[in-house]
Amino acid sequence: MINLISDTVTRPSTAMLEAMTHAEVGDDVFKEDPTINRFQEMVATMFGMEDALFCPSGTMTNQIAIKCHTNPMDELICDKLSHVYQSENGGYAYNSGIAINLIDGKNGKITAEEISSVIKPDYDWFPKSKLVVIENSCNIAGGTFYTFDEMRSISNFCRSRKLALHLDGARIFNVLAETNDSTREIGKLFDSMSLCMSKGLGAPVGSVLLGTTDFIKKARRIRKAMGGGMRQAGILAAACIYALVNNRERLKIDNDRAKELAITLSQCSFVDSIRPVQTNIVIFNVNQDLDGSTLLHKLKEKGINAAAFGSHTIRFVTHLDLSDADIQNTKNILLSM
Repeated sequence: MINLISDTVTRPSTAMLEAMTHAEVGDDVFKEDPTINRFQEMVATMFGMEDALFCPSGTMTNQIAIKCHTNPMDELICDKLSHVYQSENGGYAYNSGIAINLIDGKNGKITAEEISSVIKPDYDWFPKSKLVVIENSCNIAGGTFYTFDEMRSISNFCRSRKLALHLDGARIFNVLAETNDSTREIGKLFDSMSLCMSKGLGAPVGSVLLGTTDFIKKARRIRKAMGGGMRQAGILAAACIYALVNNRERLKIDNDRAKELAITLSQCSFVDSIRPVQTNIVIFNVNQDLDGSTLLHKLKEKGINAAAFGSHTIRFVTHLDLSDADIQNTKNILLSM
């Protein structure tokens, strides 16, 4: 089976498992796991941030950040396609007691001008606009990304209006494979950042939250309350270190393969439209007379596993467990349908 359902389906390589097996561990709740400490310091240094916190998932790092930055009756501002709105179970309301203010941006991206236009006046009956979240790349938009200048414009605006700015950077390393932006310069733009190791980088588990020392101190307490305090989790952090050191440089391959698949899909009669492909995600709409679930079933019969993103929408995601032969076979199958 050629698995294009997500880049989260990757399995640890022999070398990664070896690194996990030999990880030096301790009790991380007491900050005594040396491998976790090394990983946190490594990522914080990479992005020029003061401190970092290892967590099981990107949803948890996002939700901790939201709770750190806000109080009940505040609101966060984001694009309507953002993961924090679409795919985190309403956690902003459940965990933090806040409202959400959605912008209908372009391909999952918003601008400083759009943020300015939706900030609430300071009236008793409105939630207080407190936090802006941007997702880079934006999953549901098809892996589109912000340029450095676009992020800087938003950052400058947020600071001028005393709004906190959080980056949901679940797939930021796929973006960096295209832009070659400086990680330290990106870090200067945000009050907090969430980065996933279990997507394109191929670790089995793990995300990291970045921020100031005081921010991370608060985040640790919230992580504990959410049940995210781990013990000898250095085994997992070792996989993340391995992924970051060994798998980052090859992410351009995944992005290029996604673009290859998009070109092939553009030649298929059953495809109505394809969202812009900039990183490792391909989202396409099938013709209205064809049900998406029917096409998914046909693809699976031919050996391709993909994800439904609506009744007429399908997503492919490329990743490190795919080979050149897998991509070529996928193209051949699509063209034969």
